[in-house]
Amino acid sequence: MRLKLKTVFVLYFLVSLLGLIYALMQLGQRCDCTEHDAPKERTISRLRGELRRLRERAKKSEVAGQPQIESSPPPTIFVITPTYARLVQKAELTRLSQTFLHVPRLHWIVVEDSQTKTPLVGQLLAQSGLSYTHLHVATARERKLQEGDPSWLKPRGVEQRNEGLRWLREDRGAPGDRRGGQSGVVYFADDDNTYSLRLFEEMRSTRRVSVWPVGLVGGMKYEKPVVEGGKVVRFHVGWRPGRPFPLDMAGFAVSLELLLANPDSRFDGDAPTGFLESSLLQGLVTADQLEPKADNCSKVLVWHTRTEKPKMKREDALQAQGLGSDPAVEV
Repeated sequence: MRLKLKTVFVLYFLVSLLGLIYALMQLGQRCDCTEHDAPKERTISRLRGELRRLRERAKKSEVAGQPQIESSPPPTIFVITPTYARLVQKAELTRLSQTFLHVPRLHWIVVEDSQTKTPLVGQLLAQSGLSYTHLHVATARERKLQEGDPSWLKPRGVEQRNEGLRWLREDRGAPGDRRGGQSGVVYFADDDNTYSLRLFEEMRSTRRVSVWPVGLVGGMKYEKPVVEGGKVVRFHVGWRPGRPFPLDMAGFAVSLELLLANPDSRFDGDAPTGFLESSLLQGLVTADQLEPKADNCSKVLVWHTRTEKPKMKREDALQAQGLGSDPAVEV
């Protein structure tokens, strides 16, 4: 509420009048000062503080007699996270959700690699305190990694990320319709990575595609875009630097408006190894249009960490004896 100076003066007059009436009522009455002086001093101090705050608000609300222009809210960050059932799934999602709780205006889109939504993920999201959307789509059997396959053999999370994009386009609308034009940023956050809170404020100003370094990835301490004169000129990577966009999935964010304006842009599950990110970005932006963040890509704010797969030898031995852990206890 905006307060005019006239209103402040009226309030000041009323406070002074009440103080005068109170003083007149005390005339001729005996007073135990040790009992009453302190409360009266606190009351006067409180009234003075309120008056000071009113004056400050009046000065802020009227600058040279011109009304203040209210600023628009910052863009929402839509985070798409693919996930699949495994022993560490709940631990990973719990850690990630508690990071996201510290990020204002964030909507978490969690997509399970499953035929149905599972109670474990559903209950975790319901209790997370976050704004979220819970989706599911199963990866085709021929696209799944088999036991013993190296992690790089087939891309993971392709169908799930594309399902998140589909939901955004349907729920947020396309340019020109009644729901279009929403300001937002889309980020693909795997559930086993580690994220600095600063990263989300860096990406919030994305106009097209913003980029930054990723730590502990590609067999290197970090991979990063190399910036000269405020532009990305090449990439510091150890494997196939000539790819169109040699970026890790955690190393870029895309404007929601740009994705809505390009409804056919999605990840290609048949892309060659290491080209999954490029399959999306090639239809959205050119390398010279990339927006470097994190102090011109000089700071690492996200790390490609991996949780060690738990060893269950003792659990398996106890199961064989009929003494295994209670399956009703959710881990």
